[in-house]
This record gives sequence, C-alpha cells and structure tokens, in this order.
Amino acid sequence: MFARRVMVVGTGYVGLTTGACLASLGHEVVCADIDTAKVERLRRGVVDIVEPGLAELVSEQTSAGRLTFVVGNSVALESFEDGRSPEVVFLCVPTPMGAGGVADLRAVESVMEEVGSSLASGTVVVNKSTVPVGTAERTAEMLERTDIGVVSNPEFLREGSAVKDFLGPDRIVVGSDNQDAAERVAALYARLGAPTVLTDAASAELMKYAANCFLAMKLSYVNAMAELCERVGADIADVTEGIGYDRRIGQAFLSPGPGWGGSCLPKDTHALLQVADAADFEFRLLRATIDTNTRQRQRIVDKVRLAVTGKRTGSLSRVRLCLLGLTFKAGTDDLRDSPALAIAALLRQAGADLVGFDPAFVEGPEALKFRDGVPAPSEVEGVPLASDAASAAQGAEAVLVLTEWPQFRSLDWSVMASAMKRPIVVDTRNIVDPATLRRAGLTAVGLGRRTDHAD
Repeated sequence: MFARRVMVVGTGYVGLTTGACLASLGHEVVCADIDTAKVERLRRGVVDIVEPGLAELVSEQTSAGRLTFVVGNSVALESFEDGRSPEVVFLCVPTPMGAGGVADLRAVESVMEEVGSSLASGTVVVNKSTVPVGTAERTAEMLERTDIGVVSNPEFLREGSAVKDFLGPDRIVVGSDNQDAAERVAALYARLGAPTVLTDAASAELMKYAANCFLAMKLSYVNAMAELCERVGADIADVTEGIGYDRRIGQAFLSPGPGWGGSCLPKDTHALLQVADAADFEFRLLRATIDTNTRQRQRIVDKVRLAVTGKRTGSLSRVRLCLLGLTFKAGTDDLRDSPALAIAALLRQAGADLVGFDPAFVEGPEALKFRDGVPAPSEVEGVPLASDAASAAQGAEAVLVLTEWPQFRSLDWSVMASAMKRPIVVDTRNIVDPATLRRAGLTAVGLGRRTDHAD
C-alpha cells in the first residue's frame, strides 16, 4: 500500500483522532480548523481532548512530518508537500442534534460551499461524522461535480479508547454508490487488517445509528432489569453474569447505571427516530428506550430521597449531598448529556445543596489532563467542586457515585465516613464493594442489588 494525501476538516474528537491515526498508518495528513488558538496549541503538541494515547500520537506524527495543522480549509488544500492536492478529504465537523432531534448539517454544507469548487478532479469526499441517511447524496448534490466521489465512512470510536478503537477496529464500514471511491477509502485502512464492509451510502449511514441505538437499548434494558430485580428480590450482578455468558448477548453494556449520555447516544437515538418518522415507521422500541433512560434519572433521585428521608416523597430541601463524578463516563472530561449532571439538576430543583468531585477537574500531578496553565474550574454547571473526595463528602447526608471512575473503588471509605454527616452511599454504578462500605460503617444503596436497602 502506498501513502495517500489526506485532508481532515475539523480537529474535534473525531477529526483529531482520525488525522493522527491515519498519519500513523503512513499517510500525509493535513488537519484544518477555524480556531486559530486551537491550531497553535496543536502545533505545540497541546491536545485539549482527554483521550489516552492521543497527545503522544499527535506529537509523534507531527515530529515525523506526517501530520500538519493549519487554519482554514482553503489553506489546507495547498499545504501538502510540493503543492499537491489532497486525494481524500474527511469531513469531521460537528453534526449536533437540532430542533426536533434532526441532525444539524450546516457545518457540512458550509465546508462544501467553501472548498467544493477547489477540489481536484478525482478527489474523494468522506463523511466521517455521524450524519442522517441521505447525507452522502445531499453532499454530492451540493458539490455539483460528477468527477468527485462521495463516501460514507462512519466512525465507531468510544471516548476513553478512541485511539485503540481506530487502530484495532472491529470493522471498517465504507459506503458509496461509486465503487472506485469506496475502494480507495477502504485502502487507507489496509494495514489494520480489519474486516471491511463495502456497501451503499445509505446503508453505511444507517449502520452507525443502528449500532449506537442498539447499545442504548441494551443499557436501558439492563436498567429496567435492575429495577425489576429490586422488586422481586433478585441480584442484577448475578443476572447479568448469567446472561452475559450467552454469546448471542455478550458481556458488554450490561452494567446498570444512572442512564446513558455523552455526545453520541442521545443525539443518535433522536436522529434515528426522525429517520423512522420520515419513513412513516413508528419505532416504538427505540422510543421506549429513550423514555426508559429519561425515567432512570428520576428513579435515582427517588432512591436518594428514600435513602435519606425514609420516604420516596421525602423532602431534600437543604440536604447536603456529595456527588462523585460529573462526566458522562470515566476516562473523559466530556460533560455532554451527562446523566450525572441531569441528576444534579433534579436534585437542585428539589432543594438539595450539592458539592461535587471529579478526577477530570483537578490540578496537580494526579490531574487527568494537561491544561496548559488553565486552572481547574471551581464549579461545573452550578455544582461547586471540591479538590478531593473527602472534602466533597464533608457534612454530606449522602454520597452519590455517579461516574464509574476506578479511583472511587479505592477511596479510603473510612475517611469518607468520618467526614459525612450521615453514613449513606448511593452507588448508581455498582462499582464499590458493598462489603467495603459496610466495614466503614456506611449503608450501601446500589442498583438491583439483593443485599442493598430495598425500595
């Protein structure tokens, strides 16, 4: 395989990972962004995204001369060695959820308007961002050029393991009505030796939604099962262990929690509903998945009420609560659609006094990320932050574990207990050993646990 000249539009989570990883595969990559300050930081090797291995990969590929960062898409077109044009252009721009759950494609449209006429004949344009079915066709219409191939190449990257997922993928999906363009994009990944699905553009676009929505269904299902376990006296850990050995089901995404969130699942579930509605299909299962997730957040609040007051309808007014974890998952500083923050908002509405701690927002040698001189925030979306877990627990009537940070498993819970006003821990992730909490004199309240405080 020989190296290709690749232009990546956007240096967000997907764009930066795509650019750095493609460069590591031997391609010449130029990443463009409109944020001048961000580009300057990237040129210095400062990566704002919390992602294991990404900063090192960016620095390594930049030093090797295979990865370059520029301001502006037009500049990027002219930034390749010997002034040659890019052969493949990846669109890695934001496609946020717009009104009614429809994906907002204005960023994609803007890029096409800016560079479409400047692309060299034979260039392949790749939609890497998650986009609605029909976007590849729409992109081709915007280009108004039959000499440019358009391909859908959805990413399947998990925050916290994106580099690993990119370089060790379960599969590569490439969709296009232009066979030559599809094969050229697939060839970019040849060194990975991963199974490759070559299909039409619409199927590739739908595949990403199908995957994420299936995972959301699985998470909502296990949360519903955890509630049922509480009602019938079963243990969700035993139930999920038993069904997880079934190869048709698998062990992944079988952990109960406060609900799913992040940048993908909420956006993609609503977007697929829009696709279904437009096709006059009532996707009841997906709608129930979303409703179950929304209900889960209130269910956690109800568990806190019951644990603290002894009544499901008890008052939380002026009750001090410690929140451990605010990011939507461990291993990232991403707060988008975080269930922890959604629960915090409900608790605040109920009158509770909140203080939080999250390893993503501390300073010092144990800090999760290099902040380039920017101090850690004093609060996150109205939740004041403490510098450590014990300080956050000071005077608390309950501690809520909301994000599955491994650090919380190894906390000195006897120290936590001595700081608290009342000995209650509501573990919404079931990550702390209940026996450890009981030895520290704490009451453990989890999800679907047979031995926990019943509701």
